[in-house]
Amino acid sequence: MKLFKKLPSIWAAVILIWIKTAAVSFIGFNLHPENWTDILFMLLSPIGAIMVILGIPYYFKRKAKPGAIFAAMAVLTGILFGDLLYYRFYTDFVTVPILFQFKNVGGIGPSTFELISPWDLLLLADLVVFWLYYLKRKSAGEQVTYKSKRLYGAVSLMFVLITITLGLVKVPHLFSESYNRQQLVKHIGLYQYHLYDIGIAAANPLNRAFASATDAEASAEYVQSHEDKPSDYFGAAKGMNVVLISMESTQNFVINQKVNGQEITPFLNSLIEDSFYFSRVYDQTAQGKTSDSEFMVDTGLYPLSSGSAFVRKTENAYRSLPHILAEKDYYSAVFHGNDASFWNREAMYDSLGYNRYFSKADYMVSDGNSVNYGIKDIPFFQQSIQHLGNLQKPFYARFITLTNHFPFLLEEEDQFIPEASTSEMVVNRYVTTVRYQDEAIKTFFQDLKKKGLYENTMFVLYGDHYGISDKYEHGVLELLGQEDTIVNRMQLQSVPLIIHVPGVEGKTFSNLGGEIDIRATILHLLGISADENFSFGQNLFTRDPYHPVTFRDGSFIAKDYLYKSGKCFDSKSEEEADITGCEPLMDISRKELGFSDDIVHGDLMRFMEKIVNKERIARNPFLTAKRSD
Repeated sequence: MKLFKKLPSIWAAVILIWIKTAAVSFIGFNLHPENWTDILFMLLSPIGAIMVILGIPYYFKRKAKPGAIFAAMAVLTGILFGDLLYYRFYTDFVTVPILFQFKNVGGIGPSTFELISPWDLLLLADLVVFWLYYLKRKSAGEQVTYKSKRLYGAVSLMFVLITITLGLVKVPHLFSESYNRQQLVKHIGLYQYHLYDIGIAAANPLNRAFASATDAEASAEYVQSHEDKPSDYFGAAKGMNVVLISMESTQNFVINQKVNGQEITPFLNSLIEDSFYFSRVYDQTAQGKTSDSEFMVDTGLYPLSSGSAFVRKTENAYRSLPHILAEKDYYSAVFHGNDASFWNREAMYDSLGYNRYFSKADYMVSDGNSVNYGIKDIPFFQQSIQHLGNLQKPFYARFITLTNHFPFLLEEEDQFIPEASTSEMVVNRYVTTVRYQDEAIKTFFQDLKKKGLYENTMFVLYGDHYGISDKYEHGVLELLGQEDTIVNRMQLQSVPLIIHVPGVEGKTFSNLGGEIDIRATILHLLGISADENFSFGQNLFTRDPYHPVTFRDGSFIAKDYLYKSGKCFDSKSEEEADITGCEPLMDISRKELGFSDDIVHGDLMRFMEKIVNKERIARNPFLTAKRSD
């Protein structure tokens, strides 16, 4: 404390914020320092940005007023705390686009309070220290010389440049892989990451303005280079209605899992016996969560790494599943018991080609039949039957469930199974809401059979994204009796995919895949060729096992290797392998994410028809002659 009294207030503030930021980086953020160089990066990387931001009230005044510096410290503390709360659930860092869709994350409520810890009060300790030793005793401010300002600015710039240079030396793709925010924060620091993110967000609108058909050709060439291999199931559901059920926060570990001798998903378990069940399909969503899963299934494109395409890219042109099915006279509708504007769905569904959106206004919603984010799943499905029966046929209908949503709250009267008994209450409650969702889907199937809507309908049920975040995964591993390893945690990202075609014999597939492959699989079963549909997905019946399932942060899983947190693992032994084994797959993942981002940010699908016509003429010059005639 005596030392702080002798230090100029600006330098004391830098030291206090740096200590706090370093502590949160090691304790609050799971950044996985692997060696002494990682530790050095995590210690040094925040300093430059801290000095720049705290120096704003310092550069332009003759006196360094502790009040202004205190305000800058409070701003940095707010950023740090916001990142910490967000990271606890999403294992990610806040981005500029997510701030503009904060209301879609849920705002302040049970979900937020669940994430707050009493230890968070320690984040205010440095502010208290600064207040006591500077703000009260030196309220008039300290005289600042030009020389001291120049020294401070030089040291700030030196730390910024050294951090960026060393980061690029260690990770040459540091900024081209900016979607890997953990890697970015580790090597350039939390606050510099935010400054970089602000720059990227500001430049994004220019991508569309300067995009051209030439830019689209490289992406189109890559997408069309992946041949859709045939299978015996091509056209197995031709002409059928399609009912797609997006199962909120449902992870694959609940399938065939028991708690106290009772099945968590008894109906889904029985449905699997007569369905195509894909047991190794992975959640590939990013910050948009459910909206990201919808985006992948409908467009075959990867979600944005920052924010949600549903909020940021509603004006884009898309070649969506509803557009493709409309060419086969399908009517497309979405059923969701929340506000029409939530996640900007009303606008995005127009862009994706849906004919009708049944939202909260179309349901009888009350306090008695609602929980958490909206109407409970059982009354939601019961009330949806009438709307579904009135649709033009054939139809493609998407249902989005709500009840199984963090923090997994459910009245005792709706619990069909007792809570689990792990040391993590979030996991214990999760069991009850998954079981409720299972019962809701069971009643939905029963009602469809009564209404005569079952026999000629293909059902696609999938988990939209993880429910148990990294913060609570130890409870799941405890439930499953597994060790806490990176590989086991990565395996938890698997979500169930069940495709039920009445009259077609079921089968379980262990093929690797991701949510981005669901669209291609649906089209395959409907007997619709993948040509000219511009998808990064492959149908799951014949998907190349050596092609990586790519996650939005650049990690992946493939037949022989897994890549996560900068480490390469052997898929069979689950032991760490030499990074050179993963490098070719890393290149594929980097390329796919890059091409997909080019398409979405540049709105390149608007040029695809021109490219397709050009390729048709190249393959068949007779078309040109015919047109001239």
